[in-house]
Amino acid sequence: MRGATASPVVDQGVRVTLSDPGLEERSPGQEFAWSLGGVRPHEDLVVPFRAHLPAVFPLFATRPRYAVRHLLKTATVPDRQVAYVHEPPADRLSASGTSYATTPEAAFAPDLRKAELTDLTVSVPLPDGLLDEPALLAAFIDYRVLVRLSAVENEALLHGSEDKAIPGLLGLSGSRHGSLDGDPAEVLTAAAAEVEETGGSCDGMVVHPRRYWALAAAGVLETLARTGITVSRTRMIAPDQVLLGDFRAAATLLVPGVASLELLRGTGPDGSDLIRATTRVGLAVHLPQHFLLLSQS
Repeated sequence: MRGATASPVVDQGVRVTLSDPGLEERSPGQEFAWSLGGVRPHEDLVVPFRAHLPAVFPLFATRPRYAVRHLLKTATVPDRQVAYVHEPPADRLSASGTSYATTPEAAFAPDLRKAELTDLTVSVPLPDGLLDEPALLAAFIDYRVLVRLSAVENEALLHGSEDKAIPGLLGLSGSRHGSLDGDPAEVLTAAAAEVEETGGSCDGMVVHPRRYWALAAAGVLETLARTGITVSRTRMIAPDQVLLGDFRAAATLLVPGVASLELLRGTGPDGSDLIRATTRVGLAVHLPQHFLLLSQS
């Protein structure tokens, strides 16, 4: 018919996600449950991710509890050794004067180092029948497996990894030490000031949950929050220790975006199936003297 025009074909923008290793559409548990379709009985399964699995534990988004990782700055890096600058003091630290020449950092001696990456893993037995419940399986992975992996990461960052690729923040060569004895508010605020003697800004603290709630009851947490100090509580530090520092300046968490969830058939207790979560990380420590570990006598 004269004057008629063909209707254009409009792309409705429908997106079908066949796999989602970057976790743009699905959670790790949902992606794993989706990938399980078509896997034969007694067959193992490996689901890779381009992500850092502890960072996507869902409850971190809805409650103000901080892991050690939250105190550090994070860098996305290639999956290989990572070069970084390390700045130890040239000699013994002394109190800062009122000119740059008399500050400790005027005598820091930078050198170039390389950080190794390592895999952190946790394995969790699967209850019988859970593989037949995709929604429940996804929630179990997201809420129960990933929180265990976060605990493993806390342990590695504080105590070091077994392969020594991650140096533990509690035992760094060049870090400083002090006493935790005395009034909590006075001791911690004095320690925060001591952190800043090396030119940093005390921005973080790691404590055991018992000490955290004692500080909360005493009103000390409110004081720390007003001054910009983020407090991480974890059972991976002893109750009689507190770690303070300029975490963001002193160290960098290195994340290459390499992770996986694995189904391992018949390898758990009494022949049960296991879910193994793995995430790859590294730690570059630039300024160990920016950390101060307090211990109770």
